[in-house]
Amino acid sequence: MSTVTETFKIHTLESAPAESKPVLENSKNAYGYIPNLHGVLAEAPELLQAYANLHELFVNSSFNNDELTVVWQTINVEHNCHYCVPAHTAIAKSMGVDDAIIDALRNKTTLPSEKLQVLHETTLALTKNRGVLSDNQKEAFFAAGYGQRQLLEIILGLSQKIISNYTNSIAETPVDKAFQKFV
Repeated sequence: MSTVTETFKIHTLESAPAESKPVLENSKNAYGYIPNLHGVLAEAPELLQAYANLHELFVNSSFNNDELTVVWQTINVEHNCHYCVPAHTAIAKSMGVDDAIIDALRNKTTLPSEKLQVLHETTLALTKNRGVLSDNQKEAFFAAGYGQRQLLEIILGLSQKIISNYTNSIAETPVDKAFQKFV
């Protein structure tokens, strides 16, 4: 039996590979610091760039702030991401998302609206079933007022979250000070 002793490096602007530095600079400008996740991702510049691109694309999707939060946190909670659950709690609060939505997602209780509940259930099914939805699940999603675009945009959000959730799992990324009160 072997013991893994290598700790994943959390890069700074000084230690990061050259290809990662522009993305880390953008992170520092946006947040005032480099989030630990971004510092870990910097080891693989293409992965850091993919994460940043997916994040930007998902934020600019057709979902509003409540819906973005439902997709992100549904996936984070299902993947039991020790880093992203508190990070997206802080992000949701900064986006003006109602605490009732935030708490329901974190506590796995019913959301305050049927439409958000259906979005949650669809996202959860896609996550658990690796992209497979039953006809009944698709019908419920469309009946709630969502369309094909939004169904495909959940996959965009899932793509972003797989990068962060899986990276945080294998790297055991420390939670940033800004998010620790939401652990």
